Amino acid sequence: MGEGQFRLDAAAVEELNKLDVRLEAAIESDDEAAFGPALQALLDRARAMGAALPADAIETSDLILPRQDATVDEVRQLLSDGGLIPG
Repeated sequence: MGEGQFRLDAAAVEELNKLDVRLEAAIESDDEAAFGPALQALLDRARAMGAALPADAIETSDLILPRQDATVDEVRQLLSDGGLIPG
């Protein structure tokens, strides 16, 4: 996200997984119109449900989200490396 790290509980990760499925579907079908809103929804939910860690905190991350202005191709590359959200 380019915004630092957030702590998410299991319920939040489950909800983000559902949004990740929508994002993956938009990418797989090359649906640019669906991609932007799907990415925005995923990022908005992560921000809303997550607790921001201090800027100087460095912790292992279980998932990495793309930045808000990422392109379909950039996110496709992230997905090819095992997906955005494991599980």
